[in-house]
Amino acid sequence: MKKPSSKIREEIAKLQEQLKQAETREAERIGRVALRAGLGEIEIEETDLQAAFEELVKRFRGGKPGTSGRKGAGESSTLSGQSEAVATGAASGGTAEA
Repeated sequence: MKKPSSKIREEIAKLQEQLKQAETREAERIGRVALRAGLGEIEIEETDLQAAFEELVKRFRGGKPGTSGRKGAGESSTLSGQSEAVATGAASGGTAEA
């Protein structure tokens, strides 16, 4: 028997809420790691930081760095656990606050 569209909409709404909660947990985790690594003390443009994260994702996925395209906002979960290396790279190339 097929599900009515109202049931499917309810399931979609529940899944969207679960996704939102999972993304929040991942963002908080990445934020904590980034702060411990010192990323919060570095003055860096958001676009530069996004590019550094994208290169880091490629590094850990076995891809070639430097050939990244702009990723969608929904791909934030792929960055988990990788902030420390970005902080190290950003520290060497960014402008640190005094």
